[in-house]
Amino acid sequence: MPIVAFDRNSVGGTIVGASGPETPAPPVAPPLHSPSWHSDLKHALRDPLQLITALELPAHLLQPAREAAHTFPLFAPWPYIARMTKGDPADPLLRQVLPLADELTDQPGFTSDAVGDSAALLSPGLLQKYHGRALLITTGACAIHCRYCFRREYPYSDSPKSPGDWQPALDQIAADATIDEVILSGGDPLTLTDGHLADLATRIAAIPHVQRLRIHTRLPIIIPSRVTNELIAWLRGTRLTPIFVIHANHANEFDDTTATALARLSDSGIPLLNQSVLLRGINDTAQALINLSRRLINLRVTPYYLHQLDRVRGASHFEVPHCLGLSLIEEMRRALPGYAVPRYVQELPGEEHKIVLA
Repeated sequence: MPIVAFDRNSVGGTIVGASGPETPAPPVAPPLHSPSWHSDLKHALRDPLQLITALELPAHLLQPAREAAHTFPLFAPWPYIARMTKGDPADPLLRQVLPLADELTDQPGFTSDAVGDSAALLSPGLLQKYHGRALLITTGACAIHCRYCFRREYPYSDSPKSPGDWQPALDQIAADATIDEVILSGGDPLTLTDGHLADLATRIAAIPHVQRLRIHTRLPIIIPSRVTNELIAWLRGTRLTPIFVIHANHANEFDDTTATALARLSDSGIPLLNQSVLLRGINDTAQALINLSRRLINLRVTPYYLHQLDRVRGASHFEVPHCLGLSLIEEMRRALPGYAVPRYVQELPGEEHKIVLA
């Protein structure tokens, strides 16, 4: 979904900063009754002033947020914002989306392509890093802009835009009989319409040696209404085995609406996995990770991976030392059954698989 400039001249309100009041301020009230997930994307907050005003945050956060948003824009839908605590700059959900001045400081070892996507590109939109699996960059649009995103600078403009544009990538998958799983990624594939995705799934299913279709998405967490009858229909509508991988980093990301959405998927027989990223100031305590795993298991979601941060430019302030990550996993093992402890992994460019740290 394109980032649309917000017209700040259409509304009133004030926010007081170090240099005095700034007017006018954008509206901060969420839609009372969002008619659809499309509407929630359309009305997502894009201006840091909107977010800071809505959550009654300190005004000193505004200027650095605006400067960082010039490099990587803010994008946060209301259903997710509603789970944040007003007045708390340390809220673990807020910290995932609020631009900070730390993003503007270059750190050695942090690059624009932290996981080697460019070297894995086989054709426009098609990546292959590991044996037997191929990944399609279906779109550059996301449900939310996570500040630690490893594809902050990915050249999405080079990827296919329309259904017909995917044929070269599909032909390449068809020519390699070792590929038995296709991953839809992005961006977030579920920002696309169900009709578009159903067509793509049908075309992938026509390749005889492909057996599984994996969906990597954050949308059921950010905007749970995205889990529709149409979504479930196309996921179940081909011979392919669907596997659904969500992305949540903190137990507070789950409310009743997310629980209902995930239950619909699970009740449909679709396996659910979760990937998290170990993030400083968000989930870098044993209790935070234990609470997350317990919540996931209770919602019938398997804790799959806990990722060491990908060292993408602009995200160094989120990095947690490996030694702390290892100790956190040990504490999780003491507190949880084995099936509730994710594998602690790191993705490194050029490796034949993710490195299992613990």
